[in-house]
Amino acid sequence: SKTISKCYVQVTGMTCASCVANIERNLRREDGIHSILVALMAGKAEVRYNPAVIHPAAIAELIRELGFGATVMENCGEGDGVLELVVRGMTCASCVHKIESTLMKTNGVLYCSVALATNKAHIKYDPEAIGPRDVIQVIKDLGFTTSLVKKDRSASHLDHKQEIRQWKRSFVVSLVFCIPVMGLMIYMMVMEHSQLSDAHTHHNMSRENTEVLHSSMVLEYQLLPGLSVMNLLSFLLCVPVQVFGGWHFYIQASRALRHNTANMDVLVVLATSIAFLYSLIILLVAMAERAKVNPVTFFDTPPMLFVFISLGRWLEHVAKGKTSEALARLISLQATEATIVTLGPDNVLLSEEQVDVELVQRGDIVKVVPGGKFPVDGRVIEGHSMVDESLITGEAMPVTKKPGNTVIAGSINQNGSLLISATHVGADTTLSQIVKLVEEAQTSKAPIQQFADKLSGYFVPFIVAVSVVTLFAWIIIGFVDFEIVEKYFLGYNKSISAAEVIIRFAFQASITVLCIACPCSLGLA
Repeated sequence: SKTISKCYVQVTGMTCASCVANIERNLRREDGIHSILVALMAGKAEVRYNPAVIHPAAIAELIRELGFGATVMENCGEGDGVLELVVRGMTCASCVHKIESTLMKTNGVLYCSVALATNKAHIKYDPEAIGPRDVIQVIKDLGFTTSLVKKDRSASHLDHKQEIRQWKRSFVVSLVFCIPVMGLMIYMMVMEHSQLSDAHTHHNMSRENTEVLHSSMVLEYQLLPGLSVMNLLSFLLCVPVQVFGGWHFYIQASRALRHNTANMDVLVVLATSIAFLYSLIILLVAMAERAKVNPVTFFDTPPMLFVFISLGRWLEHVAKGKTSEALARLISLQATEATIVTLGPDNVLLSEEQVDVELVQRGDIVKVVPGGKFPVDGRVIEGHSMVDESLITGEAMPVTKKPGNTVIAGSINQNGSLLISATHVGADTTLSQIVKLVEEAQTSKAPIQQFADKLSGYFVPFIVAVSVVTLFAWIIIGFVDFEIVEKYFLGYNKSISAAEVIIRFAFQASITVLCIACPCSLGLA
């Protein structure tokens, strides 16, 4: 019989929709995986799988192979209770066998695996038949000491502070160097325009015109033959952006390429690197040829691209951080400990002990003191008090509780001590369900979004192909009919050979295709 289980995997390192598409596409191909849904915002994947064929650790490993960080989220065995224990005092394989066989014989234990090397036991049980404390007792009776594996309750996986910092830094670095580059570019454009219009209006050069020409000439002035002030400045401003502003893009792109996928980062890196290298090569060629006319370079492209895209990434992580903050706050409302009491006849307190909230079983009697949080949902059996339930109901006034009333986990007991009988524990409490709903709302995806994810997977290779086609098309057109290139390639230097003009123009066209597609609305969205 095909049983379908469900597990959640925490995924880190996803930057955009094509990462999501990449994970979903690759995992669907695997045997035993029924369906997978990845949430970019929550950084979480929900996988339905056939446990006979594959297990959660293998699923996480598959995601890791794609270049992302992946850990199986433990608190996700709904329906079954899941218990992770540290067992001390095991010396050899027979100890392991003793624990496993005894537990498997115990009524209500569905599955049990004990690892000698890590001292860990992983137990699945039916909460209707047995509770975590009973399981711990069984192991203690065999002569071993055991304790709960401490879970990370701080919800640190929801923290985007580090990413926000790194993208902000990337943006600021790019911006600092981008502003002067843009200034130079605009200045050149204005000057060239005024030169041309002045040259048209006055054939006889008056004094102001020569001044206009000179101010523009300062930038066009050649320090070395073929190397103008403008190009040198642009180069110097472009290098730090390429290195510091583009650092994260290069890391992400190399990861993507290692796994034979192309995402937005690959496109950004391709466009900026080609523009940068092409400009550098053209400069060196011009200097080698001791050219009289300055070559047209693209040093302005990388800084501007990096500015826009790192700004987009920074804003995106700020938005993610906001959503996650709300979840982290919800999670932090949960109580961590509970006081369990044993009652004798006439509700006399016989004993009480502090236990971890995960060890509370259905039917336990829990004592909640004034000012304490309710660890689980339950029903009051003794005591009178006022309870602040505003976190669930939004009701600011405290609510009176007396025997027979229900209480909600996470709400705060105000003035009297209460004894409650636990009705919902662990993942079944109202608060856990709310957290789960909020997380699921982040996980579920609109159909249009799935379509966009799919598209972006094909988008990058397509653009690179178009760019290459553009390059060769213009080279062919140029050699067949040079007039066309001459018509579009204004302001080229008449002294260089036709072949060089054609190749330069073809390169400009293909780089333009790459750079325009790079911050495409799809990628930024």
